[in-house]
Amino acid sequence: MNASTMRRERVTTEPDWYEPYNISLAIKAGGLVYASGQAGFDTDGSTVGNGDFEAQARQAFANLNTVLTQAGSSLADVVKVTILLTDMSNLDKLVQLRAEYFTKPYPADTLLEVSSLAQPDWQIEIDAIALTH
Repeated sequence: MNASTMRRERVTTEPDWYEPYNISLAIKAGGLVYASGQAGFDTDGSTVGNGDFEAQARQAFANLNTVLTQAGSSLADVVKVTILLTDMSNLDKLVQLRAEYFTKPYPADTLLEVSSLAQPDWQIEIDAIALTH
């Protein structure tokens, strides 16, 4: 690797919803982008959907897409995702959404049920590793 591919580059958006928490939305390094977990919130930080899992999941995927696009990547370039759910009974909905937002070959995936996420009303969080262009 040359020096430019070994360098870490912070990915940000305007507004950068993670800036106040000392978290990078993503880091580009070595031809990959490492996106921080994205949940179902709008750019003001408000959780969407009033408890509707699908609305939150769609927003989480949209946030992830925004971050990846800003990094010169896309959902089609994702090679690995980690998805955290607070209720595994939403798995069937999640499988349908994965087929909608990702393309074959589908990315490798780690799926976990957790007791809570950073905000008590969040039901899903998705992070990803993707190729950059």
